[in-house]
Amino acid sequence: MLRELCRRWSNHQTMVRLLSRFFNYLDRYYVTRHGYRSLKDVGALCFRDLVYSAVARDARDAILAMVKKEREGEPIDRSLVKQALQIFVDIGVGDLDAYQSDFEVYLVTDTSMFYKTKASEWVAKDGLPEYLVKAEECLHREHERVGHYLHPSSEPRLLETVEAELLSRNESALLEKEQSGCAALLQDDKVQDLARLFRMFQRVPNGLLAITAIFRKHVEKEGMELLKEADQAASERKEGKKDVCGVVEQNLIKGIIALHDKYAAYVKDCFSITGVYNLSDTLPPPSATPPGPHGPTSLFHKALKEAFETVCNKSVCGNTMAEMLAAYCDNILKKGGSEKLNDEEVEVLLEKVVKLLAYVADKDLFAEFYRKRLARRLLFDKCLHEDHERSLLSKLKQQCGGQFTSKMEGMVTDLQLAREHDTGFADFLAAREKPLDIDMSATVLTSGFWPSYKFVELALPAEMAQGIEAFKEFYSGFTKHRKLTWIYTLGVCHVNVCFDGKRTYELVLTGALQAALLMLFNDEDRLSYEEIKERLGLPEDELKRSLHSLSCSKYKILLKDGDPKKIGSEDTFSVNTSFSDKFRRIKVPLPAMDGEKRKVVEEVDKDRRYAIDAAIVRTMKSRKMVPHQQLVLEVVQQLNRMFRPDFKVIKKRIEDLIAREYLERDKENPNVFHYLA
Repeated sequence: MLRELCRRWSNHQTMVRLLSRFFNYLDRYYVTRHGYRSLKDVGALCFRDLVYSAVARDARDAILAMVKKEREGEPIDRSLVKQALQIFVDIGVGDLDAYQSDFEVYLVTDTSMFYKTKASEWVAKDGLPEYLVKAEECLHREHERVGHYLHPSSEPRLLETVEAELLSRNESALLEKEQSGCAALLQDDKVQDLARLFRMFQRVPNGLLAITAIFRKHVEKEGMELLKEADQAASERKEGKKDVCGVVEQNLIKGIIALHDKYAAYVKDCFSITGVYNLSDTLPPPSATPPGPHGPTSLFHKALKEAFETVCNKSVCGNTMAEMLAAYCDNILKKGGSEKLNDEEVEVLLEKVVKLLAYVADKDLFAEFYRKRLARRLLFDKCLHEDHERSLLSKLKQQCGGQFTSKMEGMVTDLQLAREHDTGFADFLAAREKPLDIDMSATVLTSGFWPSYKFVELALPAEMAQGIEAFKEFYSGFTKHRKLTWIYTLGVCHVNVCFDGKRTYELVLTGALQAALLMLFNDEDRLSYEEIKERLGLPEDELKRSLHSLSCSKYKILLKDGDPKKIGSEDTFSVNTSFSDKFRRIKVPLPAMDGEKRKVVEEVDKDRRYAIDAAIVRTMKSRKMVPHQQLVLEVVQQLNRMFRPDFKVIKKRIEDLIAREYLERDKENPNVFHYLA
């Protein structure tokens, strides 16, 4: 029937063309002038009324039957179908009304029924990967079918119908399959299948929302497992090491970095239209508008961000992620760290650490812990490479702003100036008539940049006091408006010790306290605790700490009476003349101070109070009158980049500012505040 219809339509078109030539003049001038239809259009309308109207239904059914046969895998005469469908297009005389109403509507209905049946069969017997392969193949075949014989205008509706039946209606059942669902694909690292999953469901309106929820939940679950394993390992450590970010915490940070790299690569390569696993996609883009400024990929970026924000704001055995990241950076950047990396690897790792820091809420806590460790590296010459220090500060500045790194940059600059002062001081000493009895260099620090250090009074030995006076004289030549405060607990002292007149050791001591203490024994064989305290003028806690490092630790430079593990006020000390060690250069560290971490947290809390006060006053000064709820929200918004302020603390700061007469409550509405100039 289709062949006969196509033959007669062809004959009709031939006759119309011949008549058009005979009546060319009438068609071009008379018909145009009087607004009549052209001979070609009249011929098409005659065919529609006399032939098409009688056979259109049968022709449509025949075409749909052939389309179904092709979908089932049987061969058909595509050229015949194309010719028959062209009749539906041409009969509309310039529009597609006949094609759409007489054929396309029925094609879409048949397509929906066909794929609804197929989908129910495939969902029951296939896993998600196999199902997606079949669904993608069906979409490609429908796309090719349009190219072979359907009108191009049918493609959007046709593909939308296939997507609705194969994907939308069965999304929940497919994604939640126990052995092959989305979570299983993520667990088994099936990157090709995940990319196909993204390609298919990004074609469906809101099709990616369920996938991103599963993705976020899976990433969060893996991150929490890392934290749980680290917490268990940390709890097995000795009680005395709980405040130290050790191997467990270092391994945890490595694991979180590896986890972030893995799933960031998934977002880039699998869950992106331009990902390496999606470049071969030949289907036309989906008709649905992709969500977000960067298309559907932005949903996965958001899910990854939310998952890592949850993971990176948990504590492990009392250590916050901010503290552990600072310790990890210190391990990378200091001499003698456990990480043996080349320059390029260090830069890559620092970049990854800064990416993780973006998820940490308490960035100010990281800054303070990192500043403490940076100070230690700079002052004790532990920096692996100064370029790496500057590189990390540059990355942190880009991520968190200039205010975040201003103090740290000032610390690095201080060390540069200190090198210049060293050279100048050496020239100054060379020009003096009387040389110093000791070799000495001093580092001048700007107090506003560096962590606050406790000032300790110390009666220095004559040799050390002579060096300090010389440096004061040298430095006064630069400026007379700065006051030098000497921090004797910092720095390094190298002391040569001869125990029995034969063996000489070089002791590397932390700060001047240990050195000053040992130099007392140049003139005395034995000294009591009270005598040492009187001669040095040290506070008891610092004196006991120094004596403990020299008489109770690994290297017993001094011998003592009484309890060998504790320093008592009745103890007497003497030089250990029988001391021996296989190394001639020995480092004698001071015992770690208790509560150092607590002090850092207290300092951060204090700075936060100032920051909240400043944000409140800044907001009130610009608005003059603000309701309580709006004021709190604006303060949180201003400070959220550095830390998450507690609403209770904000309320307390508002009350404090009212007491200090910066603000006042409205007399009629106590929930409204006025700024007092």
